[in-house]
Amino acid sequence: MAKVIVVTGVTQGLGRAMVDGLIEAGHTVIGCGRSRERIDELSKQYGSPHQFSVVNIADNNAVGSWAKSTLDQFGPPNLLINNAALINENAPLWEVPTEDFDAVIDVNIKGPTNTIRHFLPAMIERQTGVVVNFSSGWGRSASAEVAAYCATKWAVEGLTLSLAQELPRGMAAIPLNPGVINTSMLQSCFGSQAAHYPTAEEWAETAVPFLLSLSAKHNGQQLTVPV
Repeated sequence: MAKVIVVTGVTQGLGRAMVDGLIEAGHTVIGCGRSRERIDELSKQYGSPHQFSVVNIADNNAVGSWAKSTLDQFGPPNLLINNAALINENAPLWEVPTEDFDAVIDVNIKGPTNTIRHFLPAMIERQTGVVVNFSSGWGRSASAEVAAYCATKWAVEGLTLSLAQELPRGMAAIPLNPGVINTSMLQSCFGSQAAHYPTAEEWAETAVPFLLSLSAKHNGQQLTVPV
């Protein structure tokens, strides 16, 4: 059966690759990102019933308006994928500029909280649906010079595990480590070494079926995409 799937951060990297895979699998994708140019490209490539909007997920009011419009038109999503994230430029924690640290916190922690705040009540009312919050290997370990990012992904793990205990039966909240993928984010950390890892498109070939297989039985499980 076709699902309604909400995905954040669809303009590049994993989010963009997921859009292609999910639509190819026959599902309706409602996505958001911050780049007007790339959102327009997606909207031209994929028409109705798919819908793509410019939304800064760190802005609670903007997320609220987007969620209301989405719920009015499509109803509660079957799957909410909180993928959007930022990473700080490699630097010791005390050298990370305040504005960069704040931006990472706002997008990576407040962002998924905002989408959960505005989409989840309708999902709970229907008592079905899966929330997937993208974590990272750095949400379960730590490395130098990415402390801000690590802090947010550890927070995503805790936030999601707590949420899992609050949901009614028939629903799931899952912290998901996507694995190590050659995206612009990884390139900012690993440099040329990022080329040794799968591309987002290669990753999506396994990740999309895996995401579509998640159900209430996975509630509260700390999962990793098997690539």
